[in-house]
Amino acid sequence: MTLTPRSSGWIELICGPMFSGKTEELIRRLIRAQIAKQNVAIFKPSIDNRYSEDYIVSHNNRKIKSVIIIKPSDILDHVGESDVIGIDEAQFFDNSIIEICREIANSGKRVVVAGLEKDYLANPFGPMPGLLVEAEYITKVLAICVQCGDPANFSQRISEENGLVLVGEADKYQARCRNCYTKN
Repeated sequence: MTLTPRSSGWIELICGPMFSGKTEELIRRLIRAQIAKQNVAIFKPSIDNRYSEDYIVSHNNRKIKSVIIIKPSDILDHVGESDVIGIDEAQFFDNSIIEICREIANSGKRVVVAGLEKDYLANPFGPMPGLLVEAEYITKVLAICVQCGDPANFSQRISEENGLVLVGEADKYQARCRNCYTKN
């Protein structure tokens, strides 16, 4: 049984590796809220410009209009009368995103956040561990391993580029299971 709060806000976290459908699930939840005539505000970090400057876009090209933000506190400038707040690619923000999500939820709003819980080295990614602790609801989605077809929980970097943050697609990453994943 899942209880939905009636008189308080909450945080929902959608996490998993690349190509697991995190953004797709985020968009699905936000569109359902719009259909229910709830006011929705949607945000993404400025670093994520893979498909569009002003939309959150899933790998299968499903999209929803969003506001680009540079730092988490910018979200507070745009929340206004929104009932539901959507945030994509949370791993790219600093830890202040945790307090921003908490503050918004404490004000009685629903906050839906999506992000990679671990980086390509399989280490906790940015603020995601803190968001996992803070969230009332957690949905972990898995991809399918491109090598063997098993459930994939790892994002394997296949490019030779260095640095923790490398925004990319199938040209830079693959979904891998535990057995097929290798630390670079």
